[in-house]
Formats: sequence, C-alpha cells, structure tokens
Amino acid sequence: MEARAKLSYVRLSPRKARLVVDMVRGKGVQDALNILKFSSQKAAGIVSKLVLSAVANAEQKGVSDVDQLVVKAITVDQGPVLRRFMPRAQGRATRIRKPTSHICVVLDEK
Repeated sequence: MEARAKLSYVRLSPRKARLVVDMVRGKGVQDALNILKFSSQKAAGIVSKLVLSAVANAEQKGVSDVDQLVVKAITVDQGPVLRRFMPRAQGRATRIRKPTSHICVVLDEK
C-alpha cells in the first residue's frame, strides 16, 4: 500500500533540493530520517518533515507495520520563479531570481 505526501512552492532551489533527495531515495524510512537529521543543508529539514507527513498518511491508510516502509520514489520538480529587482549603480537594476520547488514523496512497504 502506497502513501504519498507533496509539498508545493517551497522557497528552495530544485538543484539544491535534489542533492538532499538523492541521498534518501530507496532507503528505509528510519535510515532516511537519520541521514536527513545529520545533514547540514536547509533542504534536509524540509524533506524530513515531508517524509514524516508521508508516514502519518500511511498510518491513516492502515499500514500494518510502519517500520517496513521504504522511500519508493521522491522527486523534486521546478516551481515558478519569483523575479525581484535590485537597484545598481548609475540608475540600472539587476534581476534577482528566487526559485521554488515542488517535492513529492511516495512510501511503500518492503
């Protein structure tokens, strides 16, 4: 039985988020949470909360043993980019890009 959790419009670059997500793909839930706990990146905290949300969804669906759950699929897609402008010298302005991400986690039993 699958359990899903999705987080949209996270103010985090998809490229940076994929580095963290690649560390936990295919691992057991307990191993994944341990890896994320000791990772120093901003995305690790966000992804760990999302994995815990997927575990809670699995419990609601009636999974027999939560300890047997595995991260079957975890993806990071690009969201919309917020564009801001910063004033520069001689009346110019430069564009500041603030990317967003959509993260999706799918858990499944072994």
